[in-house]
Amino acid sequence: MIQQRQFGTNNQYSWFTINAETTDLANVVVDDYQLDTEAITYALDKNERAHIDYDSDKDRLLVVYNALNLKKDDNHYETIPITFIATDDSLITIVNEENRYVTDLIATALNRHEEQSIFNLLFTSLTMISNRYFPVMDEIDREKDRLNALLRKTTTKESLLALSDLETGSVYILAAANQNVLLLEQLKSHPRFRHLKEEELEQLDDALIEARQLASMSQLHSQILQQLSSAFNNVLNNNLNDNLTKLTIMSILLAVLAVITGFFGMNVPLPFSQNGSAWIFISLASIMLWILGAFLLKYLIKQK
Repeated sequence: MIQQRQFGTNNQYSWFTINAETTDLANVVVDDYQLDTEAITYALDKNERAHIDYDSDKDRLLVVYNALNLKKDDNHYETIPITFIATDDSLITIVNEENRYVTDLIATALNRHEEQSIFNLLFTSLTMISNRYFPVMDEIDREKDRLNALLRKTTTKESLLALSDLETGSVYILAAANQNVLLLEQLKSHPRFRHLKEEELEQLDDALIEARQLASMSQLHSQILQQLSSAFNNVLNNNLNDNLTKLTIMSILLAVLAVITGFFGMNVPLPFSQNGSAWIFISLASIMLWILGAFLLKYLIKQK
């Protein structure tokens, strides 16, 4: 399905929205929408990296930008590329079901200010896409604090898996944010776009500022989550070492008792073997050796 909307001072520009999942892009009229095989390939590839492609012959700019997928996949957020094609008189947005919400953001921006240029609308769209990440980053931050509080009380498998999901989602967002920053920096330094109107350059700067802020926030969240994960892994390792140490001490102490009682279980003459009350003295001696051994092992462990 292809939707069209006019905008600009005298409605001289057109904004086309194409849903790649409900439209047969192969049969779209190329001349009408500035689409070719390369653009269609980019639009259909959900693993495409953020980048720009400028065709000087057609004066056409293709932008693939990383948008946030608002639906979690395996309990973490991921990103999905969205394709923009800007020409001298039209802006084409190719979306799918995961990033279709971006068209609502663009429509809202046009409702507020219809007298925009092609590049003004493009850069505004990129800014709004970056802004859509921030509520999710706040959600990740709150979830991180909640899991941190839970893990400080009790380190459970469920909490550790939830922390791992947060860390995975943070890595996806960080990679996407860094790619978006590189894209906007390339766009700003491109010779074709150095001579845009002042208002368009300001909007491009705003988009770059938001993208850099998102990348910085994502980097901070990712580092914090990695440190938390590493810290709780160390706690689990220390707990395991403590448990193994205790079990080793118990096995050594029990071995002392086993050696003493083992001697008296042999069919050989031993002291007190004919005394009916000898087991009392043997038990007391075993307990004393057991206590002495416990203190000795405890002392050696503290020395380490």
